[in-house]
Amino acid sequence: MSNGYITGGGFAALFDSYEHTAFRLEVRKSYLGVPYEQDRFAKFLAGEDDEAQRTRPWLTGVRRRAGEGKTMTRARVVDHPATDYVRYAYQAAVANIAAGEDIRYLDRSAATDLPAYDFWLFDSSRLYLMHYTEDDESLGAEEVTDPRRILQHAYYRDAAWHYALPHQQFSLTN
Repeated sequence: MSNGYITGGGFAALFDSYEHTAFRLEVRKSYLGVPYEQDRFAKFLAGEDDEAQRTRPWLTGVRRRAGEGKTMTRARVVDHPATDYVRYAYQAAVANIAAGEDIRYLDRSAATDLPAYDFWLFDSSRLYLMHYTEDDESLGAEEVTDPRRILQHAYYRDAAWHYALPHQQFSLTN
């Protein structure tokens, strides 16, 4: 833990600990403070093929959990017109979806009732708020145990999911 937040292996272990569902709300405009994102983003901008994007270890875990009958979903709140980062993340999502993750998109103008921060909700009962610096560097996850806050975030999940469009139906050009 760093600053009381769950990081590194402790954070990675959360994905092997859920029994049925994992949901992520992503509202940040960029995650370029994460070092591996910078390299992949640069390759995207240069129009280079990035084999590492399609074979990253994250996808192995997604495939394994999907094979166990677990679901992983993600709702991304994005701006229009799409920024270069959103276009990059949209393209990178193809590998996540092929591995078994369901990623959907919601225009920021339609997300006014959602929080302005990222979170993970596991099995509708375990909530982790994601913290970042202003430079997009991840500080880790804060565990929230207050049942009222967990219930509120289950509502946020349901609202986001209801209005978000599946990857293949979402247009970056609207």
